[in-house]
Amino acid sequence: MNSDLPKVCHPVGGRPMVCAVVDACFEVGCEKVVLVVGYRQDLVREAVAGYGDRVSFAVQDEQHGTGHAVQCAADHFQDEQSSAERHEVFVLCGDGPLIRAQTLQSVLDTHRSARAAATLATSVIPDPDGYGRIVRDDSGRFSSIVEQKNASAEQLAVREVNPSYYCFDCKSMFDTLNQVERDAASGEYYLTPVPSLLQAAGAVVEVIEAVPPQDVLSINTPENLAEVDRVFRNRQSVIGGDA
Repeated sequence: MNSDLPKVCHPVGGRPMVCAVVDACFEVGCEKVVLVVGYRQDLVREAVAGYGDRVSFAVQDEQHGTGHAVQCAADHFQDEQSSAERHEVFVLCGDGPLIRAQTLQSVLDTHRSARAAATLATSVIPDPDGYGRIVRDDSGRFSSIVEQKNASAEQLAVREVNPSYYCFDCKSMFDTLNQVERDAASGEYYLTPVPSLLQAAGAVVEVIEAVPPQDVLSINTPENLAEVDRVFRNRQSVIGGDA
């Protein structure tokens, strides 16, 4: 991004992009939002200060992968982990401002109706480069998420990708994270093995193709940022016009 600013603090629609993700979470009914912060966390905290104590923070001092990031937030969900009742938790990326609350609602509805331990929303995009691929079995059911660096030539041809829209049973997720091994290629602990581990243990894992391709636009360059900002503003103007 040619900037020392954390990516999630770059503006989209006139606000830090992470705010769009937080808004979608609250719109769909989340009771609390926990942001995992690290690099320049002071700026991230400042960016969401307007939410007050509705947003809390988990600190990831060193980045050891997405699974490690989620583990850093475990203390914020101790009550949910110890409860005899089911508690759902979304795991999302802070740099995806084109997220829609209705997409999260579709994931949540599927998750609840199936009494799933994990539900993933996927997207089929023209250019899947850089994304984890969704591998399905012969009957079309979920099999695994394969990171691009670990994918075979056949898997690299798959255009159904994992844009990191997860809904988990809270206790099942944290329990299973403890079983995740360090990835041989990257040396990191990923979140992506958790659905496969849950399914192997007999739990229900659901996958729905629910994320519009446009919502999966990556933000890795100033040009990407400008494109996402344009899409976001156009979408907001349509919503405002309908209202």
